[in-house]
Amino acid sequence: MHPADAALQQSFPSVMVPRFGALPPLERPGERLLIAANGVFLEIVRPWLRVVRRLGAFQYRTAIPYGEVEEATEMRCGRIPADLIGEFATMARAAYPKETGGWLVWNAATAAFRLLPVQILEHSGGHLKYERPALSQDDVLVVDCHSHGRHPAFFSSTDDADDRHDVKFAFVMGNCDASTPSMALRLCAKGIFENVEKVPADWYAAAREEVLV
Repeated sequence: MHPADAALQQSFPSVMVPRFGALPPLERPGERLLIAANGVFLEIVRPWLRVVRRLGAFQYRTAIPYGEVEEATEMRCGRIPADLIGEFATMARAAYPKETGGWLVWNAATAAFRLLPVQILEHSGGHLKYERPALSQDDVLVVDCHSHGRHPAFFSSTDDADDRHDVKFAFVMGNCDASTPSMALRLCAKGIFENVEKVPADWYAAAREEVLV
């Protein structure tokens, strides 16, 4: 085997799922393919998340001598604090009508979340380019946030390209001049995008701007 292929397979192995015994989950951060009787699955582990998703089913009903796998999502970091969404809403209103960005990071040692501003290189009412923040050893990205200025919250084809290789939640805040901005949230897992149909109500409450009469 070519040395490069050996290195790739070691970093991203394929595992045959046992039929009669249990397959232990990954113990360390990484990814692997699970070959199961009910399809091929991707397992991803990060300090804050474990996710298992089916990449595809078999075209023919050939007998596969392996066990089955269920999709799973484990949020090891706990609930994302709504007050950090409120902090980002303040940033988004300050940048309006231009876009801005920030990262919600989780520290695996302290189990604490915090919001990090990004270093903006270029931004306008419909464009944002920034450098990724430098993280300490125990910090991990959980939510990648950006605003849409006066436009509604949605994910563009540019967002799809930017998020393709990441493992994170992507969050967009739009209509930033409104008392309650619009929001869009999705899970990004190595090219798998899953929209969160209902953004948590306490996120809207935290982002709401009180209007004085």
